Amino acid sequence: MEHPLECSCGKVKGLVSHPDQAVRAVCYCADCQAFARFLGKPDQILDPLGGTDVTAVTPEQVRFTAGQDMLACMSLSEQGLLRWYARCCNTPLGNINRNIKVAHVGLIHNCLGTPQAIEAAFGPIQMHNSTKNARGTPAPIPFGTLKTIPRFVWQLVRARVDGSYRRNPFFKDAQGTPLATPVIAGSA
Repeated sequence: MEHPLECSCGKVKGLVSHPDQAVRAVCYCADCQAFARFLGKPDQILDPLGGTDVTAVTPEQVRFTAGQDMLACMSLSEQGLLRWYARCCNTPLGNINRNIKVAHVGLIHNCLGTPQAIEAAFGPIQMHNSTKNARGTPAPIPFGTLKTIPRFVWQLVRARVDGSYRRNPFFKDAQGTPLATPVIAGSA
């Protein structure tokens, strides 16, 4: 099964395979909030408490089918995450580690469809991150959902061991050269 990925103007399109293997979280960190402000869309990206709905998958699960030339990235520091977006319409796409061997991408809800479509494909939100930066108190997540975390960690380990981390649509090569030169925006 595959789930569509698309920017708001439709120029960047792709697919996410095996959505049932994803882990969903809401991240309240200051950096995710700064990214939303950088794109000029905090009201469209952040929830009322300042959180971003992020779906974690391995990069090999993401495939772009159109508009790869529209991909752009920024970072809040020289060592920070690469934060990818569609430069045609400033739709956030995902956050990825600079080290290609860390096979993880956090896809941002804006490129994954409606809240109902996201929940149907990827399941419910399973955790909240960096809640100290929330504007209020997020609802607690039931303890039982933590069983998905070890499964996702296993996917990261497997990608490192079997070399599948090299299949990453955000990098030009297995050495980890980003498709686009990151703009260093600094903390906003």
